[in-house]
Amino acid sequence: MTGRRIRCLLAAVLGAAGLAACGADGDAPAGVPGAAGVGTPSASSTPTEGTYLALGDSVPFGYVAQYPTGYDDVDVFVGYPALIGQDRALAVVNLACPGETTGSLIDEAAPSNGCTNDRGQGEGFRDQYPLHVGYEGSQLDHAVRVLQDTDDVELVTLQIGVNDAFICQDVGACADPAGFAALAEQVRANVDRTLWALRGTGYAGRIVVLSYYASDYTDALATWSTDVLNSGIVTAARAHGVDVASAYAGFRPVAEADGGSSVDAGLLFRDEVHPTPAGHRLLADLVEELLDA
Repeated sequence: MTGRRIRCLLAAVLGAAGLAACGADGDAPAGVPGAAGVGTPSASSTPTEGTYLALGDSVPFGYVAQYPTGYDDVDVFVGYPALIGQDRALAVVNLACPGETTGSLIDEAAPSNGCTNDRGQGEGFRDQYPLHVGYEGSQLDHAVRVLQDTDDVELVTLQIGVNDAFICQDVGACADPAGFAALAEQVRANVDRTLWALRGTGYAGRIVVLSYYASDYTDALATWSTDVLNSGIVTAARAHGVDVASAYAGFRPVAEADGGSSVDAGLLFRDEVHPTPAGHRLLADLVEELLDA
């Protein structure tokens, strides 16, 4: 990822004032809503038939390019978990936090990219703004409590790791292949630890781990670095026998039909990180295809 992409990610995490770092590129692509719109669930009184626990970073949390009611209005941020919950009549418990890393998901004091802290310093997003579900302690600690206290959980999804890569690249630790290999191992180890903790509650239901997409499938460095990151995620998931929804493979044909760019294809906002409503719809479909298989 370029430095501009990292700045835009931090802007999304740390507050509306930070959007100036993105300039006009923070806007949604032409024809793609910047807030609630395509793919946004409407309010419904349909009774739920189980619980869905969603874990991860700003991707499952949801993201919009413009914040008409501010960060305090968490309902503006609609991610694929809300779509899956609506499709499946599941009550969604979305614990995702913007800027979460694989380490801070386990230990809230570990460096994050803006969720609990900014690389170990200062306040994070959840100190200043509401999450979809408020909790104390780490995201994993609360996920374990949910699984222990809720007897109708039918699905758990986990998407985590890209913020590890942003930090690694920004501090120069991923300047060579050896650095990326170390990143993949860090992600693998932490995802492995997370999955052990989830299964350790006695939960035997479906877990789906999502990988990440490329912003531009014609960019050899971008696709290679995404492949390396995903290798850590997928290796951990396979070791636990859980399903993997490949966002990389799912986004690719749509992007390639529009020159290779996930932004030009309308799947990502111009920050080249966060899915548009159409991108979230595709992520939801990828998960649901596995559930229906």
